[in-house]
Amino acid sequence: MCLGIPGQLVERYTRDELPMGKVDFGDVRKEVCLAYTPEVEVGQYVLVHVGFALSVVDAEEAEQMRTLVEQIEAAADAEPGSAPPPSDAGPKPDG
Repeated sequence: MCLGIPGQLVERYTRDELPMGKVDFGDVRKEVCLAYTPEVEVGQYVLVHVGFALSVVDAEEAEQMRTLVEQIEAAADAEPGSAPPPSDAGPKPDG
């Protein structure tokens, strides 16, 4: 399953002749390739998958998607046995 995450474009630039940008996902900003969405302008929202902006979406649609992602995360956290393993989990050296 693939999941695209909505974010707001906050900066545009060119790197190695490719349109690139910084996208704000709320509390994280990531570099994203804009080759598939060259028409996007700073302030608009894009749907991002594995570092590529795949489509431009309006603010309302972006907010709806963000809410759904938060609901999915909350549901996963509420499932029994869904907690991540402790940080010291894993094989221990013999000794």
